[in-house]
Amino acid sequence: MIEWKDDNDIFGRMLVLTNNPVFNNLRNAVDNHNADLSDALSWGQLKSKRWLVDELEKIDLPLGTIFLCAGWYATLAAMLFQSKCSINKIRSFDIDENCATIAETVNRNYTKKDWRFKASTADIHNIEYTDYTYKTKRFNGTVCEITDTAETVINTSCEHIENFAEWYSKIPKQTLTVLQSNNYFEIEDHINCSKNILEFAEQTPMTNCLYSGALELPKYTRFMRIGIK
Repeated sequence: MIEWKDDNDIFGRMLVLTNNPVFNNLRNAVDNHNADLSDALSWGQLKSKRWLVDELEKIDLPLGTIFLCAGWYATLAAMLFQSKCSINKIRSFDIDENCATIAETVNRNYTKKDWRFKASTADIHNIEYTDYTYKTKRFNGTVCEITDTAETVINTSCEHIENFAEWYSKIPKQTLTVLQSNNYFEIEDHINCSKNILEFAEQTPMTNCLYSGALELPKYTRFMRIGIK
């Protein structure tokens, strides 16, 4: 019998409604790790990520091993795992050391299952995309090394990335790449916004662009490009 604490326990109520384990994972992230998910689960964030998942389903290419760069709490990973997309595993990297534990809690089902999901603390300017050996933590806190090669690179936070051109140049050619940015210049941390989709396209040249578009949201416009670098 699924129980919820009180009427403020929205994740508990959604778990009763749908029996989807993601809601239990979200609740655990809040209760056990003091996660503030208000921004990660905001309308703009969720609609932008649903848009990404929907377009990837339409393109219908195998995604293989995904490197989720600046992955934050990896709510996108949870959405991808539940989609129709063909995924081997997802590796999330974020420079904020508080993100990995919360991201793995949000994706607990896939962390437990053969490490289909792992989150690690790393500066995405320093990661490699082929035979990348890096340190990550087991759930008991001990450190180990694993090696992965990216077949798909996703970054939904391009507006936050300093020296973006340098970061983008390190992604190997022929890699399936999924990128989002926005024109929300008013946010202090948004140091790499684009005025429109054309400007974003100039930042992100691709040999084969599979999708390029804009999503109008109440406070800003989100831009997205999917293609082969």
